[in-house]
Amino acid sequence: MGKKRRMPEKEYRASRICRVLGNPTAYQIMKMLIIEGKMTPTGMSKKLGLTIASISKTLRNLRQIDLVRYETESYVKKYFIKDKAVVKIFNTLEKYVEKIKDKKF
Repeated sequence: MGKKRRMPEKEYRASRICRVLGNPTAYQIMKMLIIEGKMTPTGMSKKLGLTIASISKTLRNLRQIDLVRYETESYVKKYFIKDKAVVKIFNTLEKYVEKIKDKKF
């Protein structure tokens, strides 16, 4: 057997972002943070109708891939988008989805 080729780090990280954002909950959280700004897990839970456990697990995954951060205010964590470049990626992705949705194949 041949030696496995190792994926370059940039490609590996990009694939991890795609994998995490493939989770509808992660996508919803990111979209909400883009629109609403800083939010608590409890606020996200109420707005999305999901359990805090589900929100917390997803936020942990989003933190691990460096898409979100949090700050603590009076013992409460408020999450936010780490880099505004993410907003551009979401806008581009949604424009693309609209474009392919309108095409007849």
